[in-house]
Amino acid sequence: MTLPATTATRILAVEDDPALASHLQAHLQGCGFDVTVSHDGSNGLRLAQEQHFDLILMDILLPGSNGLDVLQRLRQQRHVPVILMSALGAEQDRIAGFSRGADDYLPKPFSLGELSVRIEAILRRVAYERRGQPPLQADALAFDEDRCDVCLGGQWAMLTSTEYRLLETFSRHAEEVLSKAFLYQHVLHRGYSQHDRSLDMHVSNVRRKLKGLGYNGKRLESVWGKGYVLTARES
Repeated sequence: MTLPATTATRILAVEDDPALASHLQAHLQGCGFDVTVSHDGSNGLRLAQEQHFDLILMDILLPGSNGLDVLQRLRQQRHVPVILMSALGAEQDRIAGFSRGADDYLPKPFSLGELSVRIEAILRRVAYERRGQPPLQADALAFDEDRCDVCLGGQWAMLTSTEYRLLETFSRHAEEVLSKAFLYQHVLHRGYSQHDRSLDMHVSNVRRKLKGLGYNGKRLESVWGKGYVLTARES
């Protein structure tokens, strides 16, 4: 991943492992980012509050203040995208991170290539939202926030409010695979359990109602073992 020479995207990496922090800094600087490194939570929070960063990478297990506490305090003042990193890997830790406002979660160990893809996806989404473009505008599917419904050619899909939030979330993260844990937290507002099939039911209903509209601009696909993605149909 390379960035234009005129782009000065700033990343704060909060990681207490000196070797990993050094690898992260070298890799991200090689990608064209301006990288600042902090080795403890308290200092990382201070830097994030006092300076402007376009994205923050933060370990959960940190000296000073752990990453979840730092994130919770940061969200009271800043909306900068945050990717949490952790060797814990437990589902509850991921859910706790999302509930405190994390934008993504990377379980350790991870490849630097995967990290680059995650960062690129988040920065692309942020740039898209800042342009103020309506979701799926190129596909003639109109979103009505007041009605919590979508319309195509004068016909309404008759979505429920949950189905509307789900489709809007997918549209704002088009071409990104969204995990079930993320969708449960941000759309259904509860923790994810592998035996809970309610998300699958909502996705099935959205698919059926969009098909009833005759909509074929994008499709909701299952990604085995990961979640769902809203992707463009093949021509």
